[in-house]
Amino acid sequence: MLMIRTIVRPEKVYDVMQGLLDAGYSAVTKIAVVGRGKQRGLQVGDVIYDEIPKEMLIVVVPDSDKDFVVRAIMDNAKSGAEGKFGDGKIFISAVEEVYTISSGEKETEPSLASVEEA
Repeated sequence: MLMIRTIVRPEKVYDVMQGLLDAGYSAVTKIAVVGRGKQRGLQVGDVIYDEIPKEMLIVVVPDSDKDFVVRAIMDNAKSGAEGKFGDGKIFISAVEEVYTISSGEKETEPSLASVEEA
């Protein structure tokens, strides 16, 4: 199993979540975050905004679905055909174990291991 975390523009969250739903991934965790990327924030006149609001979406998928889910995120998170600085990032890491808190059971099916919406 893999955990896919993506940081996207707030105005793209609905599109990305709908893209994930259309791809068969309804269980998504969404977290409001702030930060900056390589561009080190945004400068408007003399004012520098170095904490830009973004949204983080988290989904857990079987290893075999990684490319499919990454493509669904990229297709829906990109601003315009070419994309723009600040469109976001995707981070992928291995998930070693998953447990359901209510039952205490260890999950073995990747399709059941999706992170619940917060």
